[in-house]
Amino acid sequence: MDETKPLVPDAVKKEPTPAAKRALAEADARRKAYADKVAAMPKEVGGRSGTEPVRYGDWEVKGLATDF
Repeated sequence: MDETKPLVPDAVKKEPTPAAKRALAEADARRKAYADKVAAMPKEVGGRSGTEPVRYGDWEVKGLATDF
């Protein structure tokens, strides 16, 4: 048996439903809006590296959150 068959044949792959396509488009739009928002923020000099620690309304460091 030198010929290997794919686990999922091409004929089984389904086209996403219209609702799924809309959801994917909305998610892409949200990701782009978030990326634009982050790019517009001023760069911090001498601050901590990584993502903004208050991005969810809480101060979060290494998975531990402190609510203000």
